[in-house]
Amino acid sequence: MKKTFALTHPKKAVPRIVESVKSEVKKYIKRERNKQLPSGVDFWDFDCKFGHTEQEAKVIHLKEINKCIDEAEKLELTSFYLEILVKDGIRTKKPLDGLFEDE
Repeated sequence: MKKTFALTHPKKAVPRIVESVKSEVKKYIKRERNKQLPSGVDFWDFDCKFGHTEQEAKVIHLKEINKCIDEAEKLELTSFYLEILVKDGIRTKKPLDGLFEDE
């Protein structure tokens, strides 16, 4: 999903527009996570970017999307750019830091 969302509408209030944007993003993420995983892939991961415009977009974590949308509302922006790209996720084991080493 690469999209510029407008936060202005002649008949809709800004808080309702923000709610619909958050809902659309949530639906998109859910739809992508429910797709069949290819062999060798553990989960779907996402690359996200957020910015006032496409040129100013910076990399963010998936969990920061709603916070960034709320910030755009507080700054009273007329629009913002959001990019969410799906990628393969492979789990890695965390190092044990010597918990079970023989001394």
